[in-house]
Amino acid sequence: MTKVTAQMSVSLDGFYTGPRDTRGNQDMSGWMRGPEAPGFFRVTRWAVDAMAWRERQGFAGGEQSVDSQIVEETFAAAGAYVMGRRMFDAGEVPWGEEPPFRAPVFVVTHRPREVLERQGGTSFTFVTEGPERAVELARAAAGDKDVAVAGGGELLRQVLAAGLLDQLELHIAPVLLGDGQRLLGPGLGLGADDGIELVPARVVDAPGVTHIRYTVTGRSKLVLDDRGASGDLVGPAATGQ
Repeated sequence: MTKVTAQMSVSLDGFYTGPRDTRGNQDMSGWMRGPEAPGFFRVTRWAVDAMAWRERQGFAGGEQSVDSQIVEETFAAAGAYVMGRRMFDAGEVPWGEEPPFRAPVFVVTHRPREVLERQGGTSFTFVTEGPERAVELARAAAGDKDVAVAGGGELLRQVLAAGLLDQLELHIAPVLLGDGQRLLGPGLGLGADDGIELVPARVVDAPGVTHIRYTVTGRSKLVLDDRGASGDLVGPAATGQ
């Protein structure tokens, strides 16, 4: 059964990149001189060092490690991708004529554009009807494989808030950035009495990163948990916490 999956590298305090670059549309060379890049490259260092990631990008070298195995597994599972227009704009030139996806990619955008065909099986279809429509088209194109939400973080937040995501894998780098663009937190459309439940499905500990895979079980109401209540004190209040 086709799942909608996503994976994101984040710092221990939850940032996937540095503070947002407000200088307008930048090419990759300009973006790398902006405030987002240092944090982004720190939390993704584990992937850049992995042999499977480097091979997919057309680079030599890299380490054959558990990190590399996870990168290889992630690429192999995806039959189609969904991504945001900002990510596409930043990657179009660096990816070149043979992008690493090797599958149909559906770009969520407000700016229409003709389908862009690339070598190696990658195509970019620009979807102006929102994330739900992009995921629908990607499901149809994925065959018996999964739909991977490639990013960026803003699109992933939209997909998660809309209840479209089945699986989320976080690659947690042991660093505190202190500021930047946070993947999880306010803005997911949650009220005071509901939450999005995630069930840990796999934890892989590597020297420079911890990979945690969650099954997303959806929204549920938060209820008062009074287990262990004594007298008028409830839960942590009973121990002064």
